[in-house]
Amino acid sequence: MDITGITDPPDVLADVLSGIQRLIRRRVRSGLTGPRLRGAQVELLQLALANPGISVSAAARELYLAGNSVSTLVNQLTAADLLVRETDPDDRRTARLLATPEAESRLRTWHDRRTALVREHVGRLGENDRAALAAALPALRRLAESLHEEVEGP
Repeated sequence: MDITGITDPPDVLADVLSGIQRLIRRRVRSGLTGPRLRGAQVELLQLALANPGISVSAAARELYLAGNSVSTLVNQLTAADLLVRETDPDDRRTARLLATPEAESRLRTWHDRRTALVREHVGRLGENDRAALAAALPALRRLAESLHEEVEGP
């Protein structure tokens, strides 16, 4: 809220999006088996799954993390048998990352549960609310692209 008591839409949007994301994570996590993965671990696994063989340094750039932070995540995920670190045959100093089948299965389960949860709750909304959400998606995508470009560059 600003000093006049009027709610600032960008601030409310950030709070609502954060709250939705937090609630989705909590609901999806409940009932999952296996050790709980933190956000950065999941992001690294998703990146390795989408980009098999990505280097640690490229993963660090992509995730906007320090190389040593990604190395720590790699060590944790390798110990949990969710990530494989292979030496690049062309440059023995470079490690290549591959998500394991177990990681792929866990991420698929997470995605499926998240999709089902959101679909169920969006389905509970009235027609006008569902239409408003659908109409807001292009603007939200542009907002995400703008935030991404600010860090990445156009």
